[in-house]
Formats: sequence, structure tokens, C-alpha cells
Amino acid sequence: MNEKPEIYKPKNHVRIVTAASLFDGHDAAINIMRRIIQATGVEVIHLGHDRSVKEIVDCAIQEDAQSVAITSYQGGHMEYFKYMLDLLKESGCEHIKIFGGGGGVILPEEMDELHAYGIARIYSPDDGRQMGLQGMINDVVKNSDYATGKDVSVSVKDIERKHPHSIAQLISAAENNPDEVRTFIDKLDERSKGSPVLGITGTGGSGKSSLVDEIVRRYLDDYPDKTIGIISVDPSKRKTGGALLGDRIRMNSIDDSRVYMRSLATRQSNLAMSKYVKDAETILQAAGFDLIILETSGIGQSDTEIIDHCNLSMYVMTPEYGAATQLEKIDMLDFADIIALNKFDKRGALDALRDVKKQYMRNHQLFHADPDDMPVYGTIASQFNDPGVNQLYRSIMERIDEISGGRFKTSMEASDEMSEKIHIIPPKRTRYLSEIADTIRNYNEWTESQAAVAQRMYALDESISLLKKKEIPSEALDAAFKDEELDLDPHNLEIIRGWDDKIKAYKEKEFVFKVRGKELRVQTHTESLSHISIPKITLPRYKGWGDVLKWVLRENVPGEFPFAAGVFPFKREGEDPTRQFAGEGGPERTNKRFHYLSFGMPAVRLSTAFDSATLYGRDPDLRPDIYGKIGNAGVSISCLDDAKRLYSGFDLVDPKTSVSMTINGPAPTLVGYFMNAAIDQQCEIYIREKGLEKEVNKKIDALYKEKETKRPAYNGPIPEGHNGLGLMLLGVTGDMVLPEEVYSKIKVDTICSVRGTVQADILKEDQAQNTCIFSTDFALKMMGDVQEYFNQNHIRNFYSVSISGYHIAEAGANPVTQLALTLANGFTYVEYYVSRGMDINDFAPNLSFFFSNGIDPEYSVLGRVARLIWSKSMKLKYGANERSQKLKYHIQTSGRSLHAQEIDFNDIRTTLQALYAIYDNCNSLHTNAYDEAITTPTEESVRRAMAIQMIINHELGLAKNQNPLQGSFIIEELTDLVEEAVLMEFDRLTERGGVLGAMETMYQRSKIQEESLYYETLKHTGELPIMGVNTFLSSKGSPTVIPGEVIRATTAEKEQQISTIRDLHKTWEEEAEIRLEDLKNRSMNNENVFAGIMEAAKYCSIGQISQALFEVGGQYRRNM
Repeated sequence: MNEKPEIYKPKNHVRIVTAASLFDGHDAAINIMRRIIQATGVEVIHLGHDRSVKEIVDCAIQEDAQSVAITSYQGGHMEYFKYMLDLLKESGCEHIKIFGGGGGVILPEEMDELHAYGIARIYSPDDGRQMGLQGMINDVVKNSDYATGKDVSVSVKDIERKHPHSIAQLISAAENNPDEVRTFIDKLDERSKGSPVLGITGTGGSGKSSLVDEIVRRYLDDYPDKTIGIISVDPSKRKTGGALLGDRIRMNSIDDSRVYMRSLATRQSNLAMSKYVKDAETILQAAGFDLIILETSGIGQSDTEIIDHCNLSMYVMTPEYGAATQLEKIDMLDFADIIALNKFDKRGALDALRDVKKQYMRNHQLFHADPDDMPVYGTIASQFNDPGVNQLYRSIMERIDEISGGRFKTSMEASDEMSEKIHIIPPKRTRYLSEIADTIRNYNEWTESQAAVAQRMYALDESISLLKKKEIPSEALDAAFKDEELDLDPHNLEIIRGWDDKIKAYKEKEFVFKVRGKELRVQTHTESLSHISIPKITLPRYKGWGDVLKWVLRENVPGEFPFAAGVFPFKREGEDPTRQFAGEGGPERTNKRFHYLSFGMPAVRLSTAFDSATLYGRDPDLRPDIYGKIGNAGVSISCLDDAKRLYSGFDLVDPKTSVSMTINGPAPTLVGYFMNAAIDQQCEIYIREKGLEKEVNKKIDALYKEKETKRPAYNGPIPEGHNGLGLMLLGVTGDMVLPEEVYSKIKVDTICSVRGTVQADILKEDQAQNTCIFSTDFALKMMGDVQEYFNQNHIRNFYSVSISGYHIAEAGANPVTQLALTLANGFTYVEYYVSRGMDINDFAPNLSFFFSNGIDPEYSVLGRVARLIWSKSMKLKYGANERSQKLKYHIQTSGRSLHAQEIDFNDIRTTLQALYAIYDNCNSLHTNAYDEAITTPTEESVRRAMAIQMIINHELGLAKNQNPLQGSFIIEELTDLVEEAVLMEFDRLTERGGVLGAMETMYQRSKIQEESLYYETLKHTGELPIMGVNTFLSSKGSPTVIPGEVIRATTAEKEQQISTIRDLHKTWEEEAEIRLEDLKNRSMNNENVFAGIMEAAKYCSIGQISQALFEVGGQYRRNM
């Protein structure tokens, strides 16, 4: 492989902004890049994922960066990069260079076009192979290595007009060429308005940046006419000179024209401040910012430098400072005007608050004062609208008002309520994962001991039988047998006694069993071409009672506890577990693809991929960075009519129709659209049956005439196989045209009947995929609301969540980590729903799972281990019934194993992965198309992908048997090894406070990234051989394949989607306002939000609903 290149050493102080593009959660690559850029001696301002062009451009200008480095994997890159350069030019900042990459998503001819437009460099996968990561970074840094803040031509008027680039240039000049601008800054100091400075300092990791963001958000709401400047300091690395200026990533409130933020590196060792802070403050004061916040990097116990740079100082700490005597060593407790005890949800917080108040009293000799009057506040900055933060903010502004002579009268109301964490998992239940691990280990030990008893009984029974044949007395053995029998569980004795009958039942021609009270009869054998009768289920030929009992307790037949081989006795006849993913362009194009995929199939199993704007809960828009994303890499669905068009022509309540939706952040909204689309389909059927078409159409036409907007319609001809169902009520809902009692009955009957799944797994989004849009606690609360609504309305056939390991694996986790984290997330939902008072047997059947299948050995047992752990836990730990014990899961073959080199080899890997999945009895399966590594799959590649599983199911002889893995020594060994590895991971999560506690320290995210890096390193060095990628290369070196056909949304489709939303907003403006207000009130009153979404979905776009929920639930705060 390539030798490691020498690291480039920059000659100037280079500053680079790094981010992932808008509606793009793929941050693994940019995280690796920003680490290497920093290690190359650069000051990196990292913004994280899902960043708009304006956010990046504003940041680059305010930070006076030399360049920006962006990854874009979700399409829309042409508009995105061009728009970025256009905005930089508009601001007179075209000197800021743009670098980018997007794997195989950005085609060579598109790279050429972007380079010709003025983008500095877009890197291709082949660039990565030839140059290596460090080589690419060297190229970026070398081309960004030019001086800033030199020969600055800035006027006082430019500064006073708050011109962002002028301010940025002057601060850079103060840092890089202080002598050159000394006279000018002194002149500004004389003219300065002396804006008050709030200095915020504290220990590293105390949540200073989050607290600053919460203060800024309240300030902007409180003072609509005032501006704010922020200076944030982070430490420089002594060894390389690089720095991670990471405070911006935590800021959700600064994307506002009234806010200016500048990050400074200390550029000196062992100090929390830059020596240029004073000049930066002077410049912002001269610019007339009403308030300035200065935030230092993390400090030690003796650091008090900030008090020389501010009018009001605040010290941020956490309850985890050690013994109370440590407080005596903290110098800032002598000098701070206000103290924030953040992360007040930590154990011991109340004691810490008391101790800090007493220490403050001692330090300030306030011995006779009331401790409650001390300016010490318990806060939880991570909790939306936290009462402690409200109190802190009010106290700060009252002090600022005093300092400024009455210019900051606050209208913020703050209650005396103390900060209190709204726990998702009650504190007393944080050991739930280790309790599960203990339960399973105890069961396994019990199984071994019971099997040993049974085996001894078998030996005694055989011996007694032999003695009786020889007519030899056996009283002693009879007594021993009875003694052993006392140690055997009565149920286990029944298992042994019923074994021969069980074998006989599977040898009969038909097997009879019940599913939800319905009797089913299944043929137990198939006949081969050689006229041999092949059993669908094969049982072991064990004779020893211990062997029999152990097998039944550890494995058992499919459909019986502990469900190792499957949760149903036999596979469903006439319906393959095929589920194919589709989503592109507008709803009509994807509707056409759905009809193509399901044409002639005995069952309709639709799986929906949404475009990135939909995934992030935003409306289509003409703004270029949004426009380019519309309908690319998924279908654009932003309102109820879109959903109706998308699923039109399919009867959504037909038992043979099932719909899966891959959506997470705004999942409740999409479920609302889906349910309403299904209800209106049934209303349409009722209207036709009763002959009401003419009357209803007249009502709809009259309504749209009154609204003065165009009645919505299906755009273009309906596809082959489409029966027109679902299109009559476009633009209205059933309750607008039918009597209330008729509509209500149809609604109740419909939502009970629909079959399908929504992904909606917020925990894995935080850990791996990044399409979280709401604050985590609020998102989990809405998940609970959806499930509660399902319980109340007896929705049993639709899965409210698909607990997903697939995206954890795609982010880089190995199979054991994928399984462990996914099951842990599943049990976290169980604990949360139980804590809300839900009955486990009401909600457990609505939970499903979704895993990736690679070709590692552990994938061969992933499904069976998942079923074993789930069933044992649900039965033995939670006391759930049999239906709740059954874990049902979907498999998608690995996307990571699809390579852009030698793409024909991808089908070979996919076939092996599909074989794993089918042999392990997955409940549904999606096989990836071989060309997905380079483009949206074509009809030809999708057909080949479907053929893979159809050939296995219908042609491969061994697949006629439905438990082919049982009895294999290696499968049994791997099952035990993987199960124990998962339980060990449960214990590690418990040590970190359970799943949510581990998420706070980013344990899962870090683990996934480490495992991803391990895989990539082995792939890069060739230690992990991958055919056609790092070995067995073609004579041409197996270059990256360029797609011959690329599927992208058309301009007409994008315009149509924007037009749909514009018309919707105009038609239902008044009704939408009422529904959105109701939605917000429901949230503030702690009522069921999803019930409100079901109504709002009739009138509101996805963006409107998301915005309303942001206002009451808070936005997701990014992590590194």
C-alpha cells in the first residue's frame, strides 16, 4: 500500500471551517477529516452535520477562515457548492476557498463543472486511494495556507455598520499583525460605547457552550431590537499548533443577523485565554453590539484570568467536583458574580448546590445571609426551557441592567421552580440492562443444571428398564430416580414426556397451529425432483432426556419459546419475505416504481425511502441548497396529498398490503400522513359504494372555488396496475365531505387494519445516523405518544418503531456491537413505555427490529441471538405474554459491503448475505442492488436484486427446509459466543448509566467510530482482503466505476413539489394556524402530541409541523 506521506506544516495561522451539507447526517468522513486537518496544525471550526450554505458562509466570514471543507453524500451537490460560492462572492469573500467530497455520489463530469465554476477542489474516491487521507489533507491545507489580517483596509464606518467581514479581518489583524493595527484599535477603543461584557468560564465538559446557546436564545426572544457578540476561546495544541474550535457545533441560536460569533485559539500553552481577547472585545464594542459574551476554554482550579476582561463573570461547574473541600481550592468561587451548577440532573446535585452556596457565603463573608439568596443556580442546559436556566438568565440580565444603567430591562418570567430532570428512564431503573443480562445468564445456567438432572434420570430409567428385563430388583435405582425427579421442573418433565408426540406431529402430512385464534394448516414436507420428501422442519434425533431438554430450552422448534429458529411455526405460504426499497423524485414517480415492483406479486410489500429534506422535516423550497435536495436519494413527501399520491392504487387496509417508511426525526408527522391517506382511501370506497361521487366532487369544487386555489390532482398518467384508488379526495379529507359518525367509524376501522412499519428510532439516530431534529427527550416523548395512541385505538398490525441496527452497522459498527446496541435501545423503549404506565403486552407487539447482514461469521447467528435474548428477557424479566416474546425483524443486506470498484462482485456478496438472512428465518428481506454504491438503482439492477432472494427461496433446495441452521456445531457455538458478547456489552452500558447515560458521554458514537476506523485501516492495508478492492484487482487496477445512468429528480418534479406546498399553505392558512396552536398547547400541557398531529396533518405541511414542535420541544443539539 501507499507509504504514509509527510505531514505538511503551514506557514501561516490557517483556519478551516468543516461541516457536512444540509440534510446530510453522514458525518463519519468529515469527523475523520477534521481530526487530520487539526493534527496538520490548523485551527478547525467544526460545525457538524446538516448545515445550510448560509450557516457555513456566515461562519466562514465571521471566523475569517481561509477555506471550508464540506462533505456531501445526499445529492443536490451541484446547487449546494455553487450557491456557496455565489454567497461568498455576494459578500466580497470569494477568496475563501471551497473544498469538498462525496464519495461516488459526485460524478467526474460534475467535479469538472464545479471546478470550472470556481470550487477549489472536489476529491473523488480515486483521489483518496492515490493520495491517502493525509495526502488529501495536505493538499487542502497547502492551498489554504495564505495570510489573513494583513494589509487590512477597514474603516471605522465599516466597523460601526457591523460589517461582518470587516470585523473578522480586523480581529485577524489583531491576532496575526497586532503592530500594524494597534493605532486603529486604540482609536476604536476611544470611540467604543463600552458595551457590557459577560464573562463565562468553567471546567472543561461543564456544558458552557450549551449554556451560552440557551442564554443567547432567551436574549434574542427577550430583546427583539438588541444585538449580541460572542467571543469563544478554545485551547491550541502545543505539539502541532492546531486547535479544535468546537463551540459553534453546540449553538442552535446564533443563525440570526443580530448575532456575531468569533472563535479564538489560545495560541499559547496552559492558558484558557487568547492574549488577543481584549482587542476582539474592543472591536465588538466599537461595532456597537449591545452585549458581548466572552467564553473561555476549560480552566483549572486556580485560573481567574477572565475577571480582567468582563463586567460580570459567571463560573460554570457541575456537581461532580469531588469532596466539598475541593471547593475551597477553586479561585473563581472567590471572584465569580454568578455561579451555574450545570448538569443538575447528576446524582448529588442538591447537596452540591447547598455546598457551593455555603462556600460562596464563606468566600464573600456573608455569614448571616440566607443561602437561598446566593447567586448560585442549578441548571440543566440540555433540557429545553429548563426553569433553572430561566432563573439564571433573569439573574444575569438584572445584573447587566444595573451595570449598563437600565438599558436591559428583562421581560423574562422565571418561576422559583428548581431544575429537575424529566427522566425518560427512572433513576432506580438504570441497571435494567445488567438485570436482563443476569436473567439470561441465570436461565442458561438453570438450563444446564436441569439438563444434567434429566440426563441422570434418563440413565437411571434406562438402567431400571434393563434390570427389569433381566428381572433384577431395582429398588435403589427407583429411589434415586424419584430423588432426581424432585429436582426437575414439572414443566420440563412434560417436555420430556411429550417429545415423541412432537416428533410425530412434524412427520404428519399436515401441521395444525393457531395464529391470533385463527387455525392454520400447513403441509410439513415438499417433494424434490428426485421424489424425496423434504421436511420443512427437522427435529434432532436425540434419545437422551438431557439432550432433548437442553435442545428444547435453548433452541426449540420455530414458533416455540425461546424462538431460536423463528417466531412462527412455519413461514407464510404464498408470500416471500421480499421487501424492496423505492423512493425518487416526486410522489408520482415513486408510485410508478411501486407498481412496477409489485406487479404480479402475490403480496404488496412497499418500503419507502424519503429525500433528505423530508428526513429532516423541512418543506421543499426554491433556495438552492434545499432545491437541489428535492426528490434526490428518496421521494419528496411534505404533505397529506403527497402521501395520497405516493400510495394511490394500493388498498392500504388489504391484509396483503404492507408499507414500511424509513423516517426518523419527523416520523410522527409521516405516520399522521399515512394514517390519514389510508382513512381517506376507505372514505373514497364508501363514497363509491353509496353512489355519492357527484355530490362529493361538487362539494370539493365549491370549496376550492371559495379558496381561490387549484384543486390538487395526480400529475401525469397513472401507471399500469393502478386502479385509481386514493385520488378522489386529493385536497380534502373524508371528514369534510362525509357525516361525522360515518367518518369516525371508517377511521376507527381503518387504523386498526393497516399493516406496516415506521422506523422512528430516535436512539439510534443520536448514536449513528444523525437525522434527529428535535431535542432527544422531546423526540422520545413523541415516540411514547404515538405508542399510547396506538394502544388507545387498538392498532395492532402497524409497528410504531423499527428498532434499527442497520444504520449502526452502516456507520461502522461490527455485528456484535450492532446487535448489542440495537437490543439495548429496544429494552430502553420498553423501560420508558412501562414507566409511562403502559402495559407491556399492549405495546410490545408494536415493536419491530431492523438489522444489517454482512458476511462476518457473527451475522450467521445475528437473528437467532436477537430472538433468544428478547424472548428470555420479555418472559422472565418482564412477565410478558407469548406474542410479546416474539422478536420480528427485517434484514437489509449490507450497504457498506457494496463497493464502487468491480461492482459486479457486489451481487455475490449480497447473495451470501441473503442466504444468511433466509436460513436464519428473518421476517422480511431487502436485497441491495449491485449498483447502489455508485447511483440510485435502475430497474434492471433492482430486478436482479429481487431475483437473488427469489432464486434462494424457490430454486435452492436446502431453503425448502425452514430450520437448516439447527444442529450445526459451529452455529451453536457462535450463538453462545455472540449471546455472551452482547450481555457483556449490556454490562458496559450499565456502568455508564444505561443507554441514555452512555449517550451523554457519546460512548456508542465513539465505539462505532473506532470500529469503523479499524475496518477502514484493515481494508486500506490489505489485511482484510476484499476482492476487486484491495486484492484480485483487474488488469486496469479496478478503478471506481462511473454509472452509465444516473437517476435524479427533474426540474419539473421539484417545481411541482414547491407548487404543492405553496398552494397548501394558501388554501388552509387559517385552519393550519388553529391546528398548529392546538399542537403546541398539547405539548405544553403534557397531552398526547400525536393525537394533535393526526389532525394537523390534514391541513399542514411537514415544515409547518416541525417548526411548531421546535418551538415547544426544542431542536436537536449536535455533538462532535
